[in-house]
Amino acid sequence: MKHYIIVKFKENVDWNGMLPAIKELFQTALAIDGVNQVEVHCSNSGRPNRHDLMIEMRLTPEGLAVYDSSQMHRDWKTQYGQYIEQKTIFDCEE
Repeated sequence: MKHYIIVKFKENVDWNGMLPAIKELFQTALAIDGVNQVEVHCSNSGRPNRHDLMIEMRLTPEGLAVYDSSQMHRDWKTQYGQYIEQKTIFDCEE
């Protein structure tokens, strides 16, 4: 399955400066059983009604449950949640 995390950061947050650390954090998700692929996509639009970042994960349904309860997922929320204005989660079949 695919799991998407679509993020709009708060105004005046230098999310581009945080991007290397975000990518590094999400690469550690590959160590989670059932997580098969992680890609981080940046928006190419600066329009105010657009989101900034999309994280695309390919994983098994069981892998999603393990990811949701993982330390890596808690670290994502703890380290970056304060900078996020809006977040959309979307799951679908491949």
